[in-house]
Amino acid sequence: MVDKTTKSLCPSCGCVLDARIYDQDGKVWIERECPEHGRIRSLYWSDAAMFERFDEYACVGNGIENPQRMVAEVNCPHECGLCSQHRSETLLANIDLTNRCNLNCDFCFANARACGFVYEPTFDQVVGMMDLLRAERPVPAPAVQFSGGEPTMRDDVPELIRSAKRLGFSQVQIATNGFRIAKEEGYVEALKEAGLSTLYLHFDGVSRATNPFLATHERTLDRCMAAGMGVVLVPTVIRGRNDHEVGEIIKYAARRIQVVRGVNFQPVAFTGAASQDDVEKERVTIPDLTAAIENQTDGVIRQADFYPVPCVMPISRLVEAYTGQRVVEFTTHQHCGAATYVFVNDGTITPVNRIIDVDRFFESIDRMGATLAKGGSINKYRAMLEGLKDLRGSLKKDETGKSAEVWRLIKQALLSQNYNALRDFHWNALFIGTMHFMDCYNYDTDRVRRCCIHYATPDGRLIPFCTYNSGPVYREQVWRKFALPDAPPAPADGPAPEIPT
Repeated sequence: MVDKTTKSLCPSCGCVLDARIYDQDGKVWIERECPEHGRIRSLYWSDAAMFERFDEYACVGNGIENPQRMVAEVNCPHECGLCSQHRSETLLANIDLTNRCNLNCDFCFANARACGFVYEPTFDQVVGMMDLLRAERPVPAPAVQFSGGEPTMRDDVPELIRSAKRLGFSQVQIATNGFRIAKEEGYVEALKEAGLSTLYLHFDGVSRATNPFLATHERTLDRCMAAGMGVVLVPTVIRGRNDHEVGEIIKYAARRIQVVRGVNFQPVAFTGAASQDDVEKERVTIPDLTAAIENQTDGVIRQADFYPVPCVMPISRLVEAYTGQRVVEFTTHQHCGAATYVFVNDGTITPVNRIIDVDRFFESIDRMGATLAKGGSINKYRAMLEGLKDLRGSLKKDETGKSAEVWRLIKQALLSQNYNALRDFHWNALFIGTMHFMDCYNYDTDRVRRCCIHYATPDGRLIPFCTYNSGPVYREQVWRKFALPDAPPAPADGPAPEIPT
């Protein structure tokens, strides 16, 4: 049974309201009452059983030691930046490089083309935001993603990537529509040479109906493959528009496994001028998406194969116990996202769940970490060896030979502390994940307080993703505050022309 209390927003006036999350008829709802606009009930999750399974992995973090705002009590979401009541560290930081864009997507949560002004922080301002992230304690932010607008409309992106690497970011990503990469020979090579780790490519489907820019994206992928640049496909999923192609998108990614490292589905967030009818007609929840994946892959990838982000917390605890060093903790709210991995061999997709008993694996890791933390064994190396015997039991017998490969990578990572092995795993498997960012209809301050994806701003704040894009709409406030006074307006509406193959 689901029955929780939190705070939410009125979609009409934005005021903060007491809210209740509960299950009814197999679904989970969030309900609140606005003094002016009455009772508001919105769909939260479409599968109460999956909601409760994910609840088992809840893990609340301790936040950061040097928040930008000290507050005595929670006034979420009106004192973001990060406040002292925030419970998670920064796993991934976003920095908007510009609000200029060469596309005009109607579902853009940034609403980039409708601003009427140009937001484009200076090079030094961007470096200052990265300095803020690397100064985070107890663990500096490990990853940064340059976003927008379309970040490649700036010409200094390679230099910004170099600066990010110099500052110590282990992962530097860019979220792009791929047009400049497809059009400009040598551009992706310049990004890779500068230190870019991953390219997040906006990719909504495998047909002209769902993805009018498919030919451009194909060319982008070809250039990335030639340059050795890994790509994650990022489809925005909207019911009735492209939700019927989620299985085909995964199959497409598997066919292009040489360059595509993952698919990160993003169910649409209604951050613009959406009506209640739009929300009810087009809403896709995480259970909707994972059920569609199971159906459209004929059960090869099952809904039960997906796990919430904090399921990996035992790994963080184990690494800390073994090394004595603090590592970033994945304390994202358990209902923010879901993920799995699949192996691809000669066109055959095998989920990692067919190779590993995932629950038993994490239980073994948790026991190993607890043993090391107690310090009861003769030495850490011996304790790790004993733990590996327990861990070995989580591997299943399979006909692909992947169990032996996975076991080799696990031993290499844990015994030798050679985390390149985990990178090898990532490059030999296909990540399939989803993050469902919130809007004013399903806004939950409990989720916001445990958000691990933060926007850095020129005025020295770190703002949770969903708060930045909905609620008080910090994005619009920040963009207007730092708009260029003498810059020409953003380009006129209208999609960029397709690039011929």
